[in-house]
Amino acid sequence: MLEVLLENEFFWVVILAFYAFGVILLTKYIYDYLIRKRIKRNVAIYYNRKIIHIFAGGVVVLAVPFAFDSPWYPIFAGVLLSILMYLFHLSGRILYWFQTKQDFNDVSFCFMWAIAIFILWTIFNDPWIAVIPPAFIAFGDGITGIVRNFAFKKRHKHPIGNIYMAGVCIPLGYFLASFSSIQGLAIWGVLAAIVASVFERYEFGPIDDNILITISATIVLAIGSFFA
Repeated sequence: MLEVLLENEFFWVVILAFYAFGVILLTKYIYDYLIRKRIKRNVAIYYNRKIIHIFAGGVVVLAVPFAFDSPWYPIFAGVLLSILMYLFHLSGRILYWFQTKQDFNDVSFCFMWAIAIFILWTIFNDPWIAVIPPAFIAFGDGITGIVRNFAFKKRHKHPIGNIYMAGVCIPLGYFLASFSSIQGLAIWGVLAAIVASVFERYEFGPIDDNILITISATIVLAIGSFFA
C-alpha cells in the first residue's frame, strides 16, 4: 500500500504543495521576529522572499526528478501557484511578509520555475537537465539576495551578490548536469551557471532577474545538449 502511494505522482504534488505552503507560512513568524528586533520592514520581506526561494522552490525542484515521471504535474503546480500569487496582488491583499505592491517577482519566480522544467524536460526527455535553471533561481538567486540584504540592508544589485551566486550555481550546475543522460553536459552546466550569475544583475522593466536567469541558462544548456 505504501509503495503504491509513493509511486503516485498526485500524492507527491499534494505532499510538496503542503511543504511549500508550510515554508511560506513559517516565514510569517520569521517576519514577526525580525520586526520585533527592529529590522526594517523591507529587509525582513526580502529575507523571507529568499528563504522561500531556497527552502520552497529549491528543495521542491530537487525532488522533481525523483517524484515525477513527466513534466505535467510540475508545470500544473507551478502555473497554479503563479496564478494564486498574482491574485493576491490583484486583490490588493498581498501576503505582506514576503510580497510587495511594487513588484511581481514572486509571480515570475513560480512561472519561470514551471516553464523551464516543462520546456527542457519536453525537449530533452531528461528531468535532470530540466531542473537546472529553476535550481539557479532558487538557490543561486536566493543566496545572492541574502548576502546583499545583509550587506546593504536593501535590494541592491551589487556585484558581490553575483560572485556568491556563481559560487553556489557552478557546483550545482555541474552536479545536476552530470546526472543527465547526455554525456559531457557537466561542463555546460558550469557555463550555464556562469552566464546565469552574470544575467542576474540586470532587469529590464517587467523582465526581472528570474526571467533572465532562466532564459540564459536554458539557452546555454540547449546549445550544450546539441554539441555534447
